[in-house]
Formats: sequence, C-alpha cells, structure tokens
Amino acid sequence: MENKTAFVLLAGGKSERMGFPKGLLLYNKTFWILEQLNRIANSSITTVYIGLGHYHENYFTAVPWFKDAQNRFVKYNDLKVKVIVNTTAKKGSFSTLQAVLAQIPENQTVLIQPIDVPILNTGELEQIIRTTNMIVQPQFEGKNGHPIQLSAMFWNPLLQLNTANENSRLDFQIKKKNPEQCTVVAVQDSSVIGNLNTPSDWENYTQNAKIVV
Repeated sequence: MENKTAFVLLAGGKSERMGFPKGLLLYNKTFWILEQLNRIANSSITTVYIGLGHYHENYFTAVPWFKDAQNRFVKYNDLKVKVIVNTTAKKGSFSTLQAVLAQIPENQTVLIQPIDVPILNTGELEQIIRTTNMIVQPQFEGKNGHPIQLSAMFWNPLLQLNTANENSRLDFQIKKKNPEQCTVVAVQDSSVIGNLNTPSDWENYTQNAKIVV
C-alpha cells in the first residue's frame, strides 16, 4: 500500500556560513540534494516536496528537471518530486516551510527535514513514519532532531501565522503543544541531530563517511 506521508525537504536558505548552496555540494559524485532524495527513496515514502528560495536558479542550472518539477510531479528514483520556490525567502526558513505546505493536500501527514541534516537510516526512518501522534520527533541521546513528522491537524494552522512574528517558528509552535500530543522516538543514528552549516562541518562529515566527492 502506498505511503500517504509526504516528505518536505527544505533547501531555501542563504547558506551564509557554508558560502555555497548546501544542496549543491558534491557527495558520492552527485549533488547532496540528490543524495538526500536517494536516501528517502530507500524508505516507503513516495512523494517529496522540495522547498527552494535563495539560489533557486543555481539549483535549476545544476538539476534541470527541478525547473520542470515546479509545474508537475517529476519521477525520480521511484519518488514523485515537486519543487516549490519561495518568492519571499528573505523572510526566513519558516516562510519557505509555509510556501511548501500551502501546496500539500490539507489532510496529509508530512515529514519536515532541512537540507543540512542528513537523512537517517531507513529502518529508524520507517519507525518514525509508523508512529502516530500530532507531532513525532526522533531523539538521539536526549537531543531532538529531524525529520519531524506533523499531522495535518498540527501543520494546517501554521499557514495562518505571520512570518513577521517572532513566534512563527516550528520549534516554538511544537513547544506550545500538550506533551501528550508529542511522541519522541529514540534512535541510534546521530544523523538526526547533524548540522552541516560550515565547510568544516561538511569536511568532517564527508571524511567520516569515507565518500568520493
């Protein structure tokens, strides 16, 4: 049976500390954003929405089919992929999340993941997908990470928030919820708390992964 959960991959930031669009870094002779899609494709997820903003033209040049995917779902490695460009990316990452969520059927469960957090192993990803609650979040050694699974009941109201408000942040909105509406899934994969923000972060990650760039 087809998994109805949609995966949201956010790659709309300025990448100021990296100095380069993170999704276009090279990993295993491909782009990091495609590597992330490859990892998602190993799971039961079949639908992915990519949120672009800053540098979206760079992404279109590097991965030409991304431009086509703005208007229709494009098949990639057994995934159906749709690309949404946030035209107000200067308002911050939450505005990119809103731009993507606005394109998703309102009754659909979603998994939210920033491009700079590596996708965790398939087994534990499936464990998160199978867990049901308003909010489901992986936790490694007491630290919460990504991807965060959100029910439609939780994410639909996010579309009404004003991005100019300092409370318009996903982490803040999660903290406001009753703890009974949040489930934490303990995982062994430290990727869930990864943060590839700087060139040194990227170098350490690729060296530990022993990959060819």
